[in-house]
Amino acid sequence: MMKVPITREGYENLKKEHEYLLNVKRPQILNLIEEAREHGDLSENAEYDAAKEAFQFLQKKVSEIEEMIKNSEIVDTKTMSGDAVAFGCSVTLTNLDTDEEVIYRVVGPYESDVKKGTISITSPLGRALMGKTVGDEVNFKAPGGDRMYEVVKII
Repeated sequence: MMKVPITREGYENLKKEHEYLLNVKRPQILNLIEEAREHGDLSENAEYDAAKEAFQFLQKKVSEIEEMIKNSEIVDTKTMSGDAVAFGCSVTLTNLDTDEEVIYRVVGPYESDVKKGTISITSPLGRALMGKTVGDEVNFKAPGGDRMYEVVKII
């Protein structure tokens, strides 16, 4: 399996979420299951069914995070020059159609969240940005159609 790039910060966040789920959420849900069991007949116990379902959901989430951690490769972003867009850098872009300015940090797919200002290196925009320098135009196909940006600043 190919390793998935991730920043040190993103990797640490995955580990923190994993620890939280195992050490906080799991005991809470197990307590709910125990309490529901004490109410008697399990065949008609909605609290028990809900707690079991929550536990199954939690187990699935824990497994997903463990798989992400296993498949991650931390990329050292401190060695980047900042002259061109690369993994881990932040880039300020101007939309050439609307003159709207946006700032994104280019990260791995496990940590990308457009609402938080991070985009995946594997997204159409992320791929189009790689290697671009200040002043370069970036054209790419987005789900909503073709987009054009200009690279204004690289941090």
